[in-house]
Amino acid sequence: MPDPSGLLGFAIAVLVIEVTPGPNMAWLAVLSAGTGRRAGLSAAAGIALGLLVIGAAAGLGLAALITAAPALYEVLRWGGVLFLVYLAIEGWREAGETSPAQLPNGSLKHFSRGFLINALNPKAALFYVAVLPEFIDPAGNLPLQAALLTLLSVIIATLIHTAIVLAAAPARALVSNPRRLKILRRVLSALLVVIAIWLFFETGRDPA
Repeated sequence: MPDPSGLLGFAIAVLVIEVTPGPNMAWLAVLSAGTGRRAGLSAAAGIALGLLVIGAAAGLGLAALITAAPALYEVLRWGGVLFLVYLAIEGWREAGETSPAQLPNGSLKHFSRGFLINALNPKAALFYVAVLPEFIDPAGNLPLQAALLTLLSVIIATLIHTAIVLAAAPARALVSNPRRLKILRRVLSALLVVIAIWLFFETGRDPA
């Protein structure tokens, strides 16, 4: 089992990343405000399943790699810190990606769209590849730790997405207000840098 401080650190990292306004948040806010809560909740469920699939695949695969090549832990440690810094810089510059809300409408249900967008999202996969291993104890049960951390991240993301759906109008007002959005993104970006620095020192250990 990951130690309590590691679990708390991982939860905080996931929380900050998830509450930073991005494609999922904007899409859920607009969809729920314009179409209704049922559509928003269906999309949130699809997002959760997509994150669970890609997180499980990435996390369990990495657990096996760390077992076979302990030196990989150090590479992933640096990668995780740099990835968090990258997310902070991207958030500060407001360099967002295309919102799912802008994708063409089709016959797919909102659930399917939410699932596909996240299951095929390389940035989501990169999060699990780069950040999740930071909180895995190489001496412990790696597959179990990877599964628990993945599940924790999906639960946190789903709770946030559900809250956005239930508060659709305020959430839409937030993501559509450029000034408020800019302030929020920059505050959260600065917090991500703090987390990255903490991770650098906290995870500097011998993986053997």
